[in-house]
Amino acid sequence: MPTPLPALIVVDVQRAFDEWEAAGKRRNNPDAVARIVDLLAAFRTSRAPIFHIRHEGTRPNSSFLPSRSGYAVKDEAREQDGEPVIVKQVNSAFIGTDLEARLREAGITTLVICGATTNHCVETTTRMAGNLGFDARLVRDATWTFDRIGPDGDAHSAEAIHAMTLSNLNGEFARIVTTAEVIASFAAK
Repeated sequence: MPTPLPALIVVDVQRAFDEWEAAGKRRNNPDAVARIVDLLAAFRTSRAPIFHIRHEGTRPNSSFLPSRSGYAVKDEAREQDGEPVIVKQVNSAFIGTDLEARLREAGITTLVICGATTNHCVETTTRMAGNLGFDARLVRDATWTFDRIGPDGDAHSAEAIHAMTLSNLNGEFARIVTTAEVIASFAAK
């Protein structure tokens, strides 16, 4: 029996992040969405499974409330017919959803994870994927985050947060890869 293809997990590529940026929040990795588009094309060409994750806010001021413009997916990353959309209300795409059951039922063991933001929903989903025994691969150039202020008032750049998140996940929860490496792995099959 052939080994199932990896699944692409596209986390929260929603317009709220564009709105945050337009309001002055600074992010890293401006080409991340273009890399996600590249991944989507490669997975579609290879007929590999794709799961789109959407964050649905629950707090009254959330940018991700279904009634707000930020809930909508970015056009570039919109799902196509047959590609499931899984809606979550917490950071992990595995909590309160049927994502794990769908993956197990399909015999999928390898997950390629991309999306937003590196240190929130992408990180939480990746950590949980590793804990659940999946071969998780986080695509470093297909995710991004924003500058943040720490609990002591210290400013942390998006670049530093992104790098630290990748360092924390590397080897223990996931393998850190690039878009080019993922695409090359399809060519090698």
